[in-house]
Amino acid sequence: MQFLAYIIAYPILWLISILPFRLLYLLSDFAYVLVYHVVGYRKKTVRLNLALCLPELTEAQRKKTEKEFYRHFCDTIFEMAKTMTISDKEIEKRFVFENIELVNEYEKQGKSIAMFIGHYGSYEWLLAMNRHFKTHKGFGIYKKLANPYFDKMVRQLRGRLGAELIDTKESVPVMKNNARQGILGVYGFISDQSPKIYRVPYWGKFFGMEVPVHGGAELLTKKLDMNVIYVKGEKIKRGHYKATFIPYEGNPKEVPNFGLTDIFLRMLEDQIREAPAYYLWTHKRFKNRRNDPPGYPPKA
Repeated sequence: MQFLAYIIAYPILWLISILPFRLLYLLSDFAYVLVYHVVGYRKKTVRLNLALCLPELTEAQRKKTEKEFYRHFCDTIFEMAKTMTISDKEIEKRFVFENIELVNEYEKQGKSIAMFIGHYGSYEWLLAMNRHFKTHKGFGIYKKLANPYFDKMVRQLRGRLGAELIDTKESVPVMKNNARQGILGVYGFISDQSPKIYRVPYWGKFFGMEVPVHGGAELLTKKLDMNVIYVKGEKIKRGHYKATFIPYEGNPKEVPNFGLTDIFLRMLEDQIREAPAYYLWTHKRFKNRRNDPPGYPPKA
């Protein structure tokens, strides 16, 4: 069944990928109507998350953000399919790196680099930054898909943008082995997912809520003596994005445990508040929160 699902889906995705962007976004508009108005995919989760994080907004403002999010969500799905055939020239036009020279300067220091990233904007196309590295190899930490055929496809898609994917279960031995062999890497950690509750290493503050947080990125950063960069993603307009690299200029080893993670959460929160529609609100990020934030529940 897994192979059957793959051989049905693959040609459809490929046909979508060769469409010009104008038609691609027409399909995305149609998908938005289905996903939001007909199916209502995770609408309760999205509404709860917006109410928890942005209780200061009026109900009308949150509803507007909700609709904008679903439009963006559908766009990113079709943009991921487009990655199958997108040209180097096109991706460079559509995803701009504000200060990639900072990463290149860090490369000269002869240490690996840890990048803290959130589910914001186009975190899929963000992998295009790997084409700009001069001496380091790009690695993305991800959770392996249950369907091995789709998992292979995702690896190939992201590999087109220059990144090698490492399953979360393999990340520690792979990174340690790279360090022993002198392989310098840029490791992308999407660090805002909710860990399984029985494996929670740390509870951090995010939008005024105490929530479980993955701590592996910070622990590995310190153990392997890596430099740290925070990535701020932005959506410029439909189909166009940019990223700004923000360095942690101190010595990561001197930061108290989970201090780097706290900085990341604060920066990501500020980023989301600037343009909340482009965060991935479908995740049940706050299901295990220890408290409700100030101002919740919002007034009708």
